[in-house]
Amino acid sequence: MTLLELFALLKKHLRLVIALPVVCALVCAVVSYGFLPNTYTATTSMYVLAKTGDGTSNTLNSDLTASQQLTNDVSTLLKSSRVETQTAGALGLKDLSDYKIDVTSSTTSRVISLSVTGTDPAQTAEVANGLAQQVSAIAQEVMNVDSVNVVDQAQTPESPSGPRRPLYVAVAFLAGLFLAVAFVVVEDMVNTRVRSQEELEELVGLPVMGRIPAMKEAR
Repeated sequence: MTLLELFALLKKHLRLVIALPVVCALVCAVVSYGFLPNTYTATTSMYVLAKTGDGTSNTLNSDLTASQQLTNDVSTLLKSSRVETQTAGALGLKDLSDYKIDVTSSTTSRVISLSVTGTDPAQTAEVANGLAQQVSAIAQEVMNVDSVNVVDQAQTPESPSGPRRPLYVAVAFLAGLFLAVAFVVVEDMVNTRVRSQEELEELVGLPVMGRIPAMKEAR
């Protein structure tokens, strides 16, 4: 099928090609704006202060590889069940399953960024700060860490970070358009009827000598 044939086919089914993407976009808009709650993200950053061999703190540890590995270990510890359980208990929560926790650390520094996403802005900031406090205490207990110092306290977010409703609607529209085009193409491929003089000539290998027009039934 050539591109011109495809455009002609889509033009023939123009109502479906327009209606299906619009319906998909409208349904997605109703669901995302009417049923999906706003989410808020609170962010805090921490600095891992390691210990030297003599037990004193040293912010300029010469062993960068070991120091970075220690930072990665603390990043992993932040998402451990122990840290989450103790944070939930300190905040009077059953667990932190309603919150999305993301931890990132640079390969060239000891700074760890912690982002917590939830539906309650104030509680989300409290969870982020609580995780930072708990990981500092546990890291000092189980690792060669002097402390995990908070660089920036998590503040209560004033505006929602998600969901990205316009993006969802746009994706739904494109998905509906793709489905409409796919349906039209597949329907045309499975339709084996002869629909034009050119198709008949190509099928039988003979020219068409004449045509009989369709007649309406008499009343």
